Amino acid sequence: MKAALLVTLAVVAAASAEWIDIDWSRVKPIDQFDHYWQRLPAELQFLRHARPAQRIVNGQEAQRIGFVRDGVFVHPSYSATLIRNDIATVRLNSPAVFNERVQPIELPARSDSRTFAGMIGTASGFGRTSDALPGASDVVMYTSNPVMTNAACVSAWNIILVSDQNVCLDATGGRSVCNGDSGGPLTVQDGGESLEIGIASFVSAQGCASGIPSVWVRISFYRDFIEQNSNYVFRA
Repeated sequence: MKAALLVTLAVVAAASAEWIDIDWSRVKPIDQFDHYWQRLPAELQFLRHARPAQRIVNGQEAQRIGFVRDGVFVHPSYSATLIRNDIATVRLNSPAVFNERVQPIELPARSDSRTFAGMIGTASGFGRTSDALPGASDVVMYTSNPVMTNAACVSAWNIILVSDQNVCLDATGGRSVCNGDSGGPLTVQDGGESLEIGIASFVSAQGCASGIPSVWVRISFYRDFIEQNSNYVFRA
């Protein structure tokens, strides 16, 4: 079985994580990412028919796990200018090996029409922890903020940048993703299990801690693209 891999995330003004079930991220050097307007296409982890019996957990003993890619499938309508269709799948040349720290995460089923507004979303990663600090964090960081309605998010941004293909996370108090976030996961707790609903896309050029909502790719909007470009099959 071949699969795709989830990439990095960064969190500003967040808490240190020790063995908590929040992280489905692969770390990349911080200088490979500019989260404002020019970012790498987001990348997802998909594994066909897999179920998350456990979580990927990282703490003070976090380590990097390397994979060799067999192909990258960028959305054909991806626009770096308008930040539209900011999604891609990455096929691995060999199956991922599951263990107590490496497990697949669930994605929204075909029948799941929720917007997730009002639920608490968790973002996690190893990137910048301050607008004033250029380097990445040595330990995984996370923040748990409310998922916003798109109407509220549009009022902070505009209808050109935020649409149905996006989901937004509140950034009140400056708790937000930052440089290094592209492709990182946004998860919610659903019946006691983690569900990934978004992929980190962009934040405001005014600063990660500006309080302006972070904007994510809404996974449920791209179910067809994901199935057509991976081995993943969404639950009915």
